[in-house]
Amino acid sequence: MEDEPTIAGAVVARLEAEGFEVALAADGPSAVERDAAFGPDMIVLDVMLPGFDGLEVCRRVQARRPVPVLMLTARDDETDLLVGLGVGADDYVTKPFSMRELVARVRALLRRSAQTASAESLGPLAIDRAARRVRVDGAEVHLTPIEFDLLDCLARTPGTVLTRAVLLAEVWDWADAAGERVVDTHVKALRRKLGAGLIRTVHGVGYALEPS
Repeated sequence: MEDEPTIAGAVVARLEAEGFEVALAADGPSAVERDAAFGPDMIVLDVMLPGFDGLEVCRRVQARRPVPVLMLTARDDETDLLVGLGVGADDYVTKPFSMRELVARVRALLRRSAQTASAESLGPLAIDRAARRVRVDGAEVHLTPIEFDLLDCLARTPGTVLTRAVLLAEVWDWADAAGERVVDTHVKALRRKLGAGLIRTVHGVGYALEPS
């Protein structure tokens, strides 16, 4: 879902060449309609769309069903990232981007959303990996796919501090530490939803889940 025809055509062509079935929308209202009609496994979404913007598209789509969303943006501002995360975006690619990077991010999001495992209880936190559901003190908390994967990664070794580099590699499949701010931003989003006391920050190192 991209408002610039040249970029949109290139993205569609590359994804189709990689074996994906793609439905294209050029504005906010038609993007929401296409999602309702096709129910895609994930959405690649430009922030700047006519009609209403990509953030509003993401909000409306996520209100109906959880789906991985990769945002394309010309801006690299933390406020934009936080707003995007707040309405359900999972990852960002800043323009200009390489098609190779875009495809890698798409595959990583699809792979993570398809992972299943058993349920687990950690103090007030209950994680149902098969259903990809989370409860805190019995109340269900809606997480985006990437938020769930980040929490799941931390929950597999509770009490152990995981560096940002490790989290980037495990959750985002990034080979370098260039996206460490993305980790911080998603942790902030998790804390807003789960409560501030469950994830401990070790300054200059990383994060640990402390369910007790």
